[in-house]
Parts: sequence; C-alpha cells; structure tokens
Amino acid sequence: MKGSTHRRCYCRDPKTGKPLGKKCPKLAGRKHGSYSVRQELPPRADGTRRSFSRAGYESLKAAQAELDHIRALLGLADADDSEGLDQIAELLEKVGDEKAPLPDIESTRRRLSHGLDLTSRLTVGGWLDIWLAGKKGRQSAISRDESNIRVHLQPRIGHLRLDRLRVTHLSEMFEAIAEANVEIAEGNAARRKAVEDLAQIPWKGREPRSRRKAMKAAIAEMEPYRRIVGPATRQRVRSTLRAALNAAIAQQLITFNPASHVELEAGRRPKALVWTEERILHWRRTGETPSPVMVWTPEHTGLFLDHVAEDRLYALFHLVAFRGLRRGEACGQRWTDTNLSAGLLTVAKQLVVNGWEVYEDDPKTDAGARTIALDSDTVQALKRHRAQQDKDREKWGSAWVETGRVFTRENGELLHPANVTRRFIELYEEIGLPPVRLHDLPHGAATLAHAAGAGLKDIQEMLGHSSITITSDTYTSLLPEADLAIAEAAARLVPRARTTPENIAPEAEAELDDAESADAESVPDGADPLGEIREINFPSAHAPLTQSAPDEKSEAE
Repeated sequence: MKGSTHRRCYCRDPKTGKPLGKKCPKLAGRKHGSYSVRQELPPRADGTRRSFSRAGYESLKAAQAELDHIRALLGLADADDSEGLDQIAELLEKVGDEKAPLPDIESTRRRLSHGLDLTSRLTVGGWLDIWLAGKKGRQSAISRDESNIRVHLQPRIGHLRLDRLRVTHLSEMFEAIAEANVEIAEGNAARRKAVEDLAQIPWKGREPRSRRKAMKAAIAEMEPYRRIVGPATRQRVRSTLRAALNAAIAQQLITFNPASHVELEAGRRPKALVWTEERILHWRRTGETPSPVMVWTPEHTGLFLDHVAEDRLYALFHLVAFRGLRRGEACGQRWTDTNLSAGLLTVAKQLVVNGWEVYEDDPKTDAGARTIALDSDTVQALKRHRAQQDKDREKWGSAWVETGRVFTRENGELLHPANVTRRFIELYEEIGLPPVRLHDLPHGAATLAHAAGAGLKDIQEMLGHSSITITSDTYTSLLPEADLAIAEAAARLVPRARTTPENIAPEAEAELDDAESADAESVPDGADPLGEIREINFPSAHAPLTQSAPDEKSEAE
C-alpha cells in the first residue's frame, strides 16, 4: 500500500485567492511550509478506498517517523488476516478523524493478539455502570458495590480510559482516600465541638437565642458527619473494582487487572474484649470503648435477661444470647423450621436490611443454613412466647397479619431488624450496662460455649461460619475466669525443685513445710503427686448463665 510525505504551505494566489500548494515560490526556503503524510489503508468491505492523512510536521524527519509508525501498525496483521487489517484500518481512521495521537505499537499488538476491540474508548466509569447494571446476586452485596462505585471509584478514576488503567492510578487513589481521613476527622471534631457549645447556651433570653441561632447557622454550613474510610473499607472498594475488571477481561476489553496487584494495608478483624471492671471504669470516665467488639460477662448477660424477662422480645434475646443466632436470622425464623418437641431449630431464612427496606433471603453461606439444638430453658422460653403470640392473634382477629414468623410485631407483621436493635439498646441502658452491639451477642454465646468445653468445630457449626478461622479469630475470647484457670493449670504442669532453706527465712520455711504436708495429705492414694491436669473445671462465675438441667416437671412436659 502506497504512502508518502510531502511539503506544502497554505499561501494563496493574491489575485485568485486559491491555494498555491506546491507552486508556492517560498517552498524553496527550508523554513517555509510544513510536511504532511498520506498512507493508503486497506479498502472497506464494499471495496471503497480509504487513507490516513495528517499535516503540520515541522521537518521531513518527523513526518517520515510518523509514516513509519503508521506502516508498523499496518504490519501487525498478516497479509491474509483480513479481519485484523480491517480493525487496524478502522483504528487509524478513528485516530485521524479525532486528531488523536497514534496508538502505541506494542499495546496495539497485545490487544490485537488477544482479540480485543482496538477502537474502544470506554472509560472506567462507563464500564463500572455497565457491570453494575448486569450484576446478579444478593441485593445487599449489589448495594455495597453500588456504594463503593458511587462514593469512591467514580469520582476518582471514573474518567480514565479502561484500557489505560494502571496500578499507579489505583495506588494514588487509595493514598488520597487515606489522606482524606485526616480532613474527615478534623471536620467531625469541629462539628462535634460546635454541637457541644450549642448545648451549653441557655434557651431563655434574647442574647442566648441570638447566639443559638448564629451557632445553628454555622453548624448547618459545616460538612455533615462522615465515616473514616478504614483499611477494611478500602479492601472492600478494591474487591468491587477487582470483580468489575475481571468481568472486563472476560469480555476481552482489557488483558490485565491492576486491582489484583495494588498493595493495601490489611483490614484486620477487631479482637473482641470482655467488659472487665477496669474497662468499665475507664468507659464511665472517658466514654471510650476499648474495642469495636465488646462482650458482656456472664453476670452482665444474666442481669440483662433478668431485666427483660417481661419484655415481649425476651425469647428473641434469650435465643441470640445462648444459641448465637444473628439478628436477621432471629427475625426471619419461621415456626415451621422450629421443632420445640425435639428441641431443634433450623436456620433456613433471614431478614436483610437494604437502606430501610427489609426483604427475605437465604443465609449468607451454605454453612449458615444449619440446625441448632435448643436447651430446655430456651425451649420453655419459646413455648411461653408462642402462647403469648396465640393470645395476640386472637385479640387482633381479622387484622392479624399471618407471616409464620416466630418473632413479630403485636399484629403479626414482620419485625424490622433495626427496631430490634433500637429496643436492645434501650433495655440495657435502663440498667446501666456497658454498651455492646446486638450483632456481638452471638460472640458471647460462642465464648460461653467455649468456656463450657465446646470445641471450635462445634462453635463453628452453631454459629454457621463458613471457615473455622473466623470462629477462632473473632468468637473465642476467653472469659477472665477461664483464662485464670488455664494460667494456673499451665503453671502447675512444670515440676519445680524444693526451695533451699538457705534462700528463705525460718518463718517462711515453717509455713512451706506446713503447706507441703497439708498438700501431701490431700493427695489421694494412687494419684500423681505432681498434679497432672486431666480436666479444667471453670469457677462458679459462669453459674448465672449456665443452663440448669431439666427438672422432673420440665421433663414431663
């Protein structure tokens, strides 16, 4: 295919006004005019000719380099590859029409070899919209992806070309997100301080009212409270982008996923802590919680359940506290999946909150669909709850809404999980208990089960975790009493030599001899005098929440 370079100018004949073109006498000078290139392209499917033309080069060398670049692009496809030649011709036509720079040869070679569209100018934002519109799956997961795209990805990298997205772009984006956390923290602190100052201004009086009005106006102009984008959130943003780019690779839009190679700080799962007396004292003084995940002691849980014994949701809180159901699972539990005679409960459905809308869905994982054994106290609590529900059904009559749920509103309608959480907070604040999340009550159930001797595998099945790692990392904080018992038992496992008399005072030696003689008398015949530990019995601090064995009356029932 023919191609050439030529020199021309835009001078016109002063008489006719027509361009002089190559006839301009000034072209004899080196600095007059500019160079142009023209390259013939493969014909269209209908046989019509097409070509690439571009002008404005200052030197013959620059024009010749551009022509060589065009010929190199045409040479990427074999002479018998009509489809490849047509793609390159369309690419050059589009570049010429848009007056865009010629594409990189190696990049074009890779795209051509992978069968990608050479003329695509799709942006990251455009592809994210296409991907999200066609995404299927759990509504909660789709909503999370939509939020990540709208809040983080579209504003920061949505304008970039999809095929030109690099790891450096993503590294810069996540660095900017982390730096914005400082501004968010400062803005939140300023707004919080302004609200506190507003609360200190008296209500009565002309001057205080004027000050309150001015303060409210200032607060209205401040940025609203915003959440810090922590490492875990940044990991979720990357997960959304990585999934979208993997889909783009499947559609042959790109060949490389930069989201899989950007380095981020690991989002560590917060360790749960038990509310000890020292931590409660610190919380009361400062209002700060030691960890995002806090767990009540057995005494705290017992106080809470005693306080809410007459509340209509007592059975729900009892079930969550002892058997580890999640909030959505408890709200979505059906009577048809609850066998009180056999003492078994099957978790088959859950209620999920999306914004404020509530919908029914399957458990998050296959492990979440599980059958849980119920102790006698829990069975009795559910029986009393069912009896009260039957009375409510009779009272409401035709206005009763039959949902088949174990836990409902007074008229039978579905419980909104957020209202259950609100009620939970109201109840424990009434008696001054330290704060925990309803989401973390199953944590307490797992801790109690672990302290009572249950293995990690048993706890994993009870809580419906897909991985035992989640169970061991998050849901097995030892109670202080159990931790102390294990520490003492571990110390007794190491045999120690008798303390020499030279190193102790006479009084201490006498006391030691008396203690040793007493210990020797207490060792049964045939027992190991070194005190081999066969089993650890936890102290009675667990008693307030341990389930009592069924008496004769309950067994008869």
